[in-house]
This record gives sequence, structure tokens and C-alpha cells, in this order.
Amino acid sequence: MSRAGSLRGYVLVRIALMIPMVWVLLTVVFLMMRVAPGSPVSATLGGKLPPAEIAEREAALGFDRPLIVQYFDYLWDAVRFQFGTTVTDGQTIGSLIVENGGATLTLTVAALVVALVFGLPLGLIAGRYRETIPDAFIRVFAILGYAAPPFFVGLLAQLLFAKNLDWLPASKMASPITQATAEVHTHILLIDLAIDGNWDGVWDVIQHLILPATTLGLLVMGVFIRLVRVNVGQALGGDYVEAARARGVSERRVVSRHAFRNALVPVVTVMGLQAALLLGGAVLTEQTFSWPGLGTRLLQYLNSRDYIGVQGLITFFALIVVFISLIIDIVNALIDPRVRY
Repeated sequence: MSRAGSLRGYVLVRIALMIPMVWVLLTVVFLMMRVAPGSPVSATLGGKLPPAEIAEREAALGFDRPLIVQYFDYLWDAVRFQFGTTVTDGQTIGSLIVENGGATLTLTVAALVVALVFGLPLGLIAGRYRETIPDAFIRVFAILGYAAPPFFVGLLAQLLFAKNLDWLPASKMASPITQATAEVHTHILLIDLAIDGNWDGVWDVIQHLILPATTLGLLVMGVFIRLVRVNVGQALGGDYVEAARARGVSERRVVSRHAFRNALVPVVTVMGLQAALLLGGAVLTEQTFSWPGLGTRLLQYLNSRDYIGVQGLITFFALIVVFISLIIDIVNALIDPRVRY
């Protein structure tokens, strides 16, 4: 089989396997939202509206139908990327994703960049100088970063860098004047300001982004540090590294060109697996820093018992994680041909 043919077959198999995975995820989300007694409308608006109006809203949303009919309607809507309309504010999940998804995307991408920029070099240093004092400090830092709850780290960061030192803003995505003067082009504030040439506004957003992105990035940074450390250590003990040293290749080049490059292959795979961790951490981080993303809206709907909003956002998060996993599998197959067989 040709190289292109094997890659095409691998991609088709991964897509075929993704279908039952998505179906199971959608089914679990649907059943979890139906465990609570009563309909989502009565759970959200019960006691606030008369029973007749609640019954009218339930009929309009289809909650008076049999459960199996609701299930198939839910699956059909999910196939068409229609995740319903919230009960509390009557907003479609699609418009909610468009308006608030940019903030969550900005935070998660910035957190991933922070994790890569600091995690990869620290993992390389720890792998190069295994069982030394720098290695011990880096390993402790990685464990603490992974184990510490994001909301706790966020509160400490706000206390130190925002309140005591007054270096960075404590919350929000930007100052009120920046948000008021920004023109909406992409619903991603940082890009919208750059399109308008408002570089003062761009710097304002970056300042507001540093603390929440670093807080969320610490959650993933520990994984990257430990992964690179282990793989660099294994690579440095390989025969091809000993052969390179025997040829007179400098130790710096052996580490950077041989050990480190081979250690990056599993990092690509793990990056996809960390998407769910980043999205889960974003919920707590956004709440801590009053970041106007999907995580903040999800907690608002949870507090108001708006199960339609919760169901729609969780479904969207699940589909995003599955899609990212598919992309990472394809990229991994391009980097390492052995994965295809």
C-alpha cells in the first residue's frame, strides 16, 4: 500500500471510529440532563411563572413529548449543530458560542502557548540534568502546577500581582473603555482591536490576559515538563545518540537535534488530550478572573438550573474535544508513519 493510501485509510478509520464516540457522548449528556425530576423549564422557572405559562413553554420546546422522541430530536439537532435555546434568557446556544466563544478561545490558546514556551525548555533541562538539584526543583514545580486547583492559583496570583504589587489587572478581559470602543469583526477582542489598529487596546487585553493564561497554563505545563523529561532521558540513552557522540558531535547539538526533537513526537499527541483539561480548567479560571467566556456562562446556567444551556454548552465542549483528538491523530500520523499501521 502506498504512503498516501495508508494515510487516507487511517484517516477514514479514525473518522468512522469518531461517529460512535460522538453518539455515546451525546447520549450520556442527554441522559444526565434528564436525571433531575421535572422538565428543564419547570426546574428553571418553577415558582416564577404560573403553571399554565410553564406548560405552554414546555410544549413550545417539545418537553411534553415522550422521552424517546426528545432524544431523537436532540440527536437530529446536534447533527445540524443546533444545540437548543436557553430558558433563562432565550438565547440560542449557537449565538452564545459566537459571542462568548472568542474569549474562551483566546484564553485556552494563550494558556497553551504559556505551557509550551515554559514547559518544553524546563522539561529539556530536567531531562538533560536528571537526578540533579535543577531536576528536583523542576519536578516539584511540575507536580505543584498540575495538582494546584486553578481557582486557588488564580486567587493567589490576584492577591500578589494585582493587589499587593499592582503590576497587572485583577479581572475582566479588558478595561471598560477598550471594550466600549472596540468594533466587532470576529468576536475575538484581541483580533478585532488589531484589525482596527488599536494597539493600546491590544496591549490592554494582553495585560488582562497574562494572569488567567498563566494560571490555566500551569495546569498543562506540568504534563509537558514530565513528558519531555522522560523522553529526553530515554533518547539520551539511545544507540543513535551514542553514535553521534562517537562521531564528535557536540553535546549541545546531541541534546537539541536528536534527543529533544524525538521527545516532541509524544508531546503532539498529548496536546490533543489536554484540550479537555484546558476546557475544564477554563471554567474555573474564567469564573475566578471574571473572564466573559463560555465557562462563565456555563456556571451561570448551572446556578440558575437552566439545563438547556448546560446541555448545549457541554455538548459543544464534547464535540470540540473529539474533533481536536481527530486532528491530533492525523498530525501524529503525518509525523510518525508507524502510527498508521
